[in-house]
Amino acid sequence: MTTTRTTITFDSHGTGCDAWYFPGADSSEFDTPAGRPVVVMAHGFAGTKDSGLEPYAQRLADAGLAVFAFDYRGFGLSGGEPRQRISMAGQADDYRAAIVAAKRQEGVDPERVILWGVSQSGGHTLVVAAGRSDVCAVIAMVPLVNGLAAGVHHYPQVGAAAMARSTAVGIGSALAGKMGRPPTMMPVVGRPGEKAALTSPGFYEDYLAIAGPSWRNEVDASIGLELGNFRADKSADAITAPVLMQIADFDQGAPPHAAAKAGFKARAEVRHYPCDHFDVFAGRDWFEPAVAHQLSFLTAHLTSASETAATGGAS
Repeated sequence: MTTTRTTITFDSHGTGCDAWYFPGADSSEFDTPAGRPVVVMAHGFAGTKDSGLEPYAQRLADAGLAVFAFDYRGFGLSGGEPRQRISMAGQADDYRAAIVAAKRQEGVDPERVILWGVSQSGGHTLVVAAGRSDVCAVIAMVPLVNGLAAGVHHYPQVGAAAMARSTAVGIGSALAGKMGRPPTMMPVVGRPGEKAALTSPGFYEDYLAIAGPSWRNEVDASIGLELGNFRADKSADAITAPVLMQIADFDQGAPPHAAAKAGFKARAEVRHYPCDHFDVFAGRDWFEPAVAHQLSFLTAHLTSASETAATGGAS
C-alpha cells in the first residue's frame, strides 16, 4: 500500500516553508471521532525532507497515521535567507509552526500530535514537546541531545587542532553575519581528515546515499557555536507524553550515552540497535527494526486511547 502525498506551504515567522502531507490510509485503528493523530517530522543536521524521511513517512501513513514532513527555513525547498544556516532555536520554532499547519489538515485530531525526529531533530522534538498538552507521543531516533557531549564524543576522531580551527572559523562566520558580510561555508560531510562538519569514517558515503535533489553539502560554519550550547536533554523531564528513544550503540555522530540519560529523564521506552548513525535509514539493516518499533510503540500508546475515546470511556 502506498499513500499519496500533497505539497503544502506554511508560514514560519514570515517565511514560507515547504512540506509534504500524507493523509494516511483510508481506515485506521488510530482514528477517533475527533480524527487521527498527525506525525510532524523534520530532518537532522543540515538535512532535507527528501533525504531519507519519505520511507518513514510512508510506512507511518500506510499504518493509518497522518504525516507532515517539512524543510526548515533556509533549507531544501523552503524559503528564507540566509541559506544553509542552522539556528537551533529557529528550527524549534519551525517545528512549532509546522504543528500549527499540521493541525489544520482535514481529518487530523489537533490534540494528538506526534513529534518525530532523527539526529539533531531528535533533540528538537524533546525541546518542542516539553510542556505541551497537544503532543501525544514523541519519537527521537539516534538523537543529538547534548552539544557539549557531542564535542567530547568527536574529540578522539578529529583531535584538538581540528576542533580549535573549526571553532575559530565558526566565530569568524558568526561575526561576518552580524556585520552583513557573507558567512564562511563548509561541507556538511567529508571523509576523515577533510575540513567538514561531519568526518567520521563512512559518514560521507552514508550521507550521500540518502541525499535528495534539494540537499546541499554545505552549511554555515557558525553552527559549531550553536551546537556547543544545545541541551535538549534539559527538557526531557518536562515531557508528559510517552517517548520512544531509539539509540544506535555504535553511533559516531550523536553520543549514545547522552541519549540514554535523556531517555531516563523522559521515562522513555528505549530501544538499542547495534549499529552506527546512518544505519537506521531505508536500505540499511536496521531500518525495518526501527520502523517496526515505532509502529508498535504508537499502537500501544495510541490505539488504547482511541478505543476509550470511541466508546466514551465505557467498560
